[in-house]
Amino acid sequence: MCRPTLLSLLASASLLCACIVEAPGGSSPNERRQAVVAQVPTLQVRNGANFEDKVELVGATVQPGRIAPGELARVTAYFKVLKPLEEDYMVFVHIEDAEGRMERLNADHKPAGGLYPTTQWKVGETVKDEFNIGLPAGAPARALNLWVGFWDPKTDARLQLKNPEVVRNDGRSRILLVQVPVEQQ
Repeated sequence: MCRPTLLSLLASASLLCACIVEAPGGSSPNERRQAVVAQVPTLQVRNGANFEDKVELVGATVQPGRIAPGELARVTAYFKVLKPLEEDYMVFVHIEDAEGRMERLNADHKPAGGLYPTTQWKVGETVKDEFNIGLPAGAPARALNLWVGFWDPKTDARLQLKNPEVVRNDGRSRILLVQVPVEQQ
């Protein structure tokens, strides 16, 4: 396994604090192929959150399954397209200490690394969205809650959760994707 350097961690931490990670891209056939999967691999976490009957959060994986302060983990989420989306939504990711002892980190981003905007998504596709999360060295957290959802940066409106009784959520269309244990040092 490749361990990130302190410099790469600092760069990643600055991206997390920036809230929005911009990535170049469009929707060429090659970029679409990179963003869409024919079959979802085995998932660590299954979800089923339904956002306005337009997108379903199928589930996710986190590698490694634990995170150490000062290191990164890779999250891969899978979204099934149920209906066309008229807006280019961002994926918001709120990283919170499960015990509330540190400030929230944001890893908001354009889905699929910015390669495949939501207005280009096709019904029936499953879109793979990969992003990194990090925890500053010395952070007091024992576990991190990863909250996700979709929002429109033009209006600041979120896609609303249609099935709150089925998935863990906070009542504000934030879905608890996973709780990631933190290695104690």
